[in-house]
Amino acid sequence: MFDKILIANRGEIALRILRACRELGIRTVAVHSTVDKDAMHVRLADEAVCIGPAPAKASYLNKAAILTAATITGADAIHPGYGFLSENADFAAIVEEHDITFIGPSPDHIRMMGDKITAKQAALSAGLPCVPGSEGSLDTEEAALKAAETIGYPVLIKATAGGGGKGMKAAHNAQELVHAWRVARSEASAAFGNADVYLEKLLLHPRHIELQILADNYGTVVHLGERDCSLQRRHQKVMEEAPSTALTFEQRQEIGKVATTAIAKLGYRNAGTIEFLFEDGKFYFIEMNTRLQVEHPVTEAITGIDLVREQIRIAAGQKLGYAQADIAFKGHAIECRINAEDPLTFTPCPGTVVGYHPPGGLGVRVDSGLYAGYRIPPTYDSMIAKLIVHSPDREQAIMRLRRAISEYVIDGIKTNLPLHNRLLHEPDFINGDYDIHWLERFVGRKG
Repeated sequence: MFDKILIANRGEIALRILRACRELGIRTVAVHSTVDKDAMHVRLADEAVCIGPAPAKASYLNKAAILTAATITGADAIHPGYGFLSENADFAAIVEEHDITFIGPSPDHIRMMGDKITAKQAALSAGLPCVPGSEGSLDTEEAALKAAETIGYPVLIKATAGGGGKGMKAAHNAQELVHAWRVARSEASAAFGNADVYLEKLLLHPRHIELQILADNYGTVVHLGERDCSLQRRHQKVMEEAPSTALTFEQRQEIGKVATTAIAKLGYRNAGTIEFLFEDGKFYFIEMNTRLQVEHPVTEAITGIDLVREQIRIAAGQKLGYAQADIAFKGHAIECRINAEDPLTFTPCPGTVVGYHPPGGLGVRVDSGLYAGYRIPPTYDSMIAKLIVHSPDREQAIMRLRRAISEYVIDGIKTNLPLHNRLLHEPDFINGDYDIHWLERFVGRKG
């Protein structure tokens, strides 16, 4: 097992990793930018190293600074969390070249799944069903138009690199496609330094279903069930739950078997998430995230398995120690992403937290680094907390989440807690009757 792990991230996920390390008896190193010097994970870590000024490029994306911090503190492993360098294959390779363990999959698998086209090719070769689309990137308008004619409208233009909805545009006819193709390439170039895009068939009413995978170095691959992430705004997840109300027991069994077989065939190791669109009883692979997911706590709630702990154990060369048949799914879990933003306009709302009181009680979990007096910087993502509840069934989980939200106090800034409260009283959500486009229509109404 490792003696010391450097946590190459910030905020709630850095604190989440720190807690797992503490429970394994592993010392921790926090890295931070100048504006994060008072962050909770920095306060609680065994050691802390400032790696640069506020902009992420100069700090949390600064490979040399992070490696230097790991070297001078004697860290023997680096956990990247999610975002920042977590899916940067070059960083993972450099870490290993410095005889430091990267807690995640191999650089080759990160690289393979980091490009949407190579990921789709790998998925097809491993037996995963895919959305019909172009065979490669489309460098000209003519190529895009020809591919769209073959696929059939409507289509979705997607960047081959990155995610988060950047470089993603829908087109319902040739005229829309030309404009969308140009905009998507421009967005992709600005966001990822790579303008390549490709086309997929646009599914009109799909659910977003993802499957959590764990794979050790000895050939054992298991899945920990699915998460339903269909409540999205501008391709950004807002609320997640497990299990999904859209799947039958047989469908859950089917996709679990297909996914674990594919992962074993690819020789993947550590944690990963396979994302699908699900429509009319069929699954379509869209991408694989080679890292921990923001919404991992709902899986932990229904399985009782600590995913960060398992990541660390696998990276340290330990066996999983259990098979698929040993994993039991109990109850229902829902997660709300709490953002520092106006709940109606969604404008980011950084500032000082004047008062803070998180909810508690049976089945309530809050992952956050907030405290009274903490100043939320304007530099990073607006997510400041995650509220997770777990109950014996979905109805009770919804009631528990309503109660928890009513207790949650974050004074001094605006948050999207009122939006989550609205969602929990909406009949479509209560009935589980929604798809990936539903939330966009919902937030368009006056609340």
